[in-house]
Parts: sequence; C-alpha cells; structure tokens
Amino acid sequence: MIEGHGLSYAYGARTVVRDIDVRARSGRILGLLGPNGSGKTTVVRMLTGLVTPRTGRVLLDGEPLASVPHRALARRIAVVMQETSGDLPMTVADMVMLGRAPHQSTFSRNSAEDHRIAAAALRRVGARHLADRIFVRLSGGEKQRVMIARALAQQPDHLVLDEPTNHLDIRFQHELLTMIRGLGITTVIVLHDLNLAARYCDDVLVLDEQGDVVAHGPCADVLTPELLEGVYGVGVERLETSRGLQFLFHPLDTGAEPVPVPTSSRTG
Repeated sequence: MIEGHGLSYAYGARTVVRDIDVRARSGRILGLLGPNGSGKTTVVRMLTGLVTPRTGRVLLDGEPLASVPHRALARRIAVVMQETSGDLPMTVADMVMLGRAPHQSTFSRNSAEDHRIAAAALRRVGARHLADRIFVRLSGGEKQRVMIARALAQQPDHLVLDEPTNHLDIRFQHELLTMIRGLGITTVIVLHDLNLAARYCDDVLVLDEQGDVVAHGPCADVLTPELLEGVYGVGVERLETSRGLQFLFHPLDTGAEPVPVPTSSRTG
C-alpha cells in the first residue's frame, strides 16, 4: 500500500497540489486523473520519493517513505516516468538489465538469473525482438515498452507509471494495461483516457485544475457525468456495457447562439 497524507507541493510561489490524501490499496490499481496542469505528475513524484512534499508525508506499507534506504526502495517500487533515460548509446538489453541493479551487490556481474528475468520482462511487453537495438534510436512507443520492461525486471511489489500509454497504439494500450492488471501488485497510474481508466483501474483519484482532490474511490462510484463535466468542462454520457463503463464526450451546451458559417460566393 502507498499512502499520502496532507500532501502539498509548490514550484516557487505557485502551489500545484494542495493538502491531498491519497491511498493506493494493496493489490489494486489506482488511477490518477485530471486535466492538464492539475498536478498528477507531481503527486507521482511525491509518492515515489522523487520530490519531498512541502507538507504531509508518504507511507509505504505503513512505513515512512523517507526512512526507507534508496536500494531497498528500488526493490519495492518501480517507477516509469514520461521522460526517457538519457542519450547514452545503450542497447535495449542493457537498459532493461538496469532494473536488476537493486538486487545486486556493488560491482557484481549480471548473473544468468538476471539475464533470464530481463529477457522475460522484454517478452512480457512484446519487445524481445528489440534487445540488440540502440535505445535512443527507438520510436516513442518502443521506448515506452522498454522502460516498462525495465520496471518489471526490478520485480517490485509496487508499480508507479506516469502516462504509460503515451505514444502507444490502441492495441498495445490495452495489451499493456491488461498485463499490468495481471501482475496483481499495488499500482498507481496516471491516465488521460477516461475509458481506459474505467476499464482497468479499481479506484481513481480525480484532481481539478487547482490541484485539489474532488473525488477518491472506486471507479463506478466516482466517475459520474456530473463530476467529470465539472472537472473537464465537457459534456459526458456514461454507458453501462457488458465490458464495463464507457464514456462518450461532447462539447457542453453553453446556450450561446451558433456562429453562422458564411457561404462562399461563386462567379462563373
């Protein structure tokens, strides 16, 4: 379980997240939702120790995150952020092997078991064929798969992902999220696609543009048209299907008169 209590953060004088509580329950997937600029990535950074909250504290399975040694933390939480890792001409296989570092002693060599785990992680994300490619020469979607494979190679019991479906085609978005659900580990995931969130997340936390929490709980309870229209400023229709919730979106009716479209005159 990952918990945040009273978390706030500011960049200079601009507060981006305000006194929020968040809980990612054991073995469940928590989706972080909200419009651009609502502070989702900042929440991820606080929950993983990448930045220190201005106020509040983070607990990892009841233990203060700040008290967990870095190597031990890397064995327990794997993090995939939006930005890729560096510009070094490293092969994909070597990039994924970095995920084994928290399990190795200083200056130790990669074992046969390390290689087996890294190869299995690449196969799991459908990227085994990329093993000998240079990482920085990959497409955005290929890089995303490799970074997720590196996280899986850590064999964590907590997984935190910031927009992992970015750059991925529709098929792999669903394959990836299905795979993540199958891991059965505590997961926090930032998503923009509300239909993906409704299908694959157990719980969601919704932030508004001011960085305030407007709702936190099971998807079916939280993701109502009224709430989503207020947060995103778009019309929402919620459908109950045999595969779960589905949302349709449309511009809100503001009551304004439509702007007439001028007709072009033709001379012949």
